[in-house]
Amino acid sequence: MKSIKLVVIVCFFTLFSCKEQKLKAQKTIDAQQKEIAKIEVVDFKAKIEGKPFQLIDVRTPEEYNEGHIASAKNINFYDTNFLKLLEKLDKSKPVFLYCKSGGRSGKASARLRDAGFKSIYDLKGGFVAWQNAGFSVEH
Repeated sequence: MKSIKLVVIVCFFTLFSCKEQKLKAQKTIDAQQKEIAKIEVVDFKAKIEGKPFQLIDVRTPEEYNEGHIASAKNINFYDTNFLKLLEKLDKSKPVFLYCKSGGRSGKASARLRDAGFKSIYDLKGGFVAWQNAGFSVEH
């Protein structure tokens, strides 16, 4: 009888411990997702209109020169100094990122988050979505 009680107690604590660890892991994931907002093109445009922001185009210089969003600064994701260039940005201001379709900017967003940036906005669908929406482009 004592062994049955012991098994029940051990199972209870094991289940409770695993559930607590799972909740902690989920809270960490939720916090990380909150720091990076992947937003639709219309919302992205609205957020950068008339407000102080840092708009970063992480495409190659060749892609950037073919057309980019007005006021965007080009920081090439493939540049060997990419992380150093990101560190020059102001961590207290929102950062808006885009690439061609969202892959590189997603990776760059994660690097900004890891570097301590708090307000990160990633353009869902990238520059392609911006163009498809008919928004203006600079050359």
